[in-house]
Amino acid sequence: MKLIQAVTHNLLNIPGWNTNRHIVVVESDDWGAIRMPSKEVYEKLLHAGYRVDKNRYESNDSLERGDDLSALFDVLLKYKDKNGSHPIITANCAVANPDFDRIKADNYQNYYYEPFTETYKRYKGCEQSLILWHQGMKEKLFMPQFHAREHLNVAKWIHDLQANDESARYVFGYGIMGLFQKWQQENLYQVAFDDSQYKLQPLNEIVSEGMELFKQIFNINSKTFIAPCYTWRPELEKTLFEKGVLGIQGMVYQRTPGGKSIRHFMGTQNQYGQVYTIRNCSFEPTLGFGKDYCLDRMKYAFRWRKPAIISSHRINYIGAINEKNRSNNLRQLSDLFSEVLKRWPDVEFMSSNQLVELVLKK
Repeated sequence: MKLIQAVTHNLLNIPGWNTNRHIVVVESDDWGAIRMPSKEVYEKLLHAGYRVDKNRYESNDSLERGDDLSALFDVLLKYKDKNGSHPIITANCAVANPDFDRIKADNYQNYYYEPFTETYKRYKGCEQSLILWHQGMKEKLFMPQFHAREHLNVAKWIHDLQANDESARYVFGYGIMGLFQKWQQENLYQVAFDDSQYKLQPLNEIVSEGMELFKQIFNINSKTFIAPCYTWRPELEKTLFEKGVLGIQGMVYQRTPGGKSIRHFMGTQNQYGQVYTIRNCSFEPTLGFGKDYCLDRMKYAFRWRKPAIISSHRINYIGAINEKNRSNNLRQLSDLFSEVLKRWPDVEFMSSNQLVELVLKK
């Protein structure tokens, strides 16, 4: 098994753009999106028979609180690369969440959303979160980039709510957009850009609205994009280009609605000149991929002169449901950066947009 993994990891890193520089990028998805509202809601759902303890997202992930962000920033501030730059998290965010009150008041007949900054106002502990976003941006620790308008397949969710789906309606009452089902690989409603079954609003309109909202919140344009669950139609890339997106983050395979996969290589470009960047490392300790796994993957990336692009979702840094989840993982993150600087003292920390700009200069 280890031999097969070694061959696979080498093959992943051979094709595409390369560099002699030891570049490290940390890409972290799902910021801004709601998940489990609180530990109290978690306990109520468990008591009601929903096995939320069986899914790592539902038992750990929640909207980022001020103490989550502060604790993460404290770790990042401890380390600097050869240029004096701290590790920086590319925080891929969903800029909106469902407006549950308006949807219910309209008897589920229409969909309404609110900026995630409004959602913060109803979540205990999130009062300072937006201030910390901007502080993180100023200190070059936290770079927001566009993930989606909301991390939600709006059309499918509304269809099921209108059809009085028992589970969807029940968890709706707790401000939740559906739960994981054991026979599925991921949450029923998380694949935001899959319009293969139901259509409510054209996806290009959803993307355009989301990117405009992103600009309103952060006063910058997002230069890169990552699709929820790595699923999008190539046609969306035109809309992204028109909104200023230069790079598309992803895995080696792009999923499309309907099941077809498209292979990408590091640094290749589409017809609009947008660069595909490929995640080739993982630091996902909540999901079972910790420090040692990440360091091993980085070794292969640097061997083939590729930047080490680390997938590290928000779930790893959240403590509202399970405080040990955050504290244990931040300890591993600190150890990871310490070891990286020891093994590769010439390392350079970059955000995803900085990497894309570098690739486009070549």
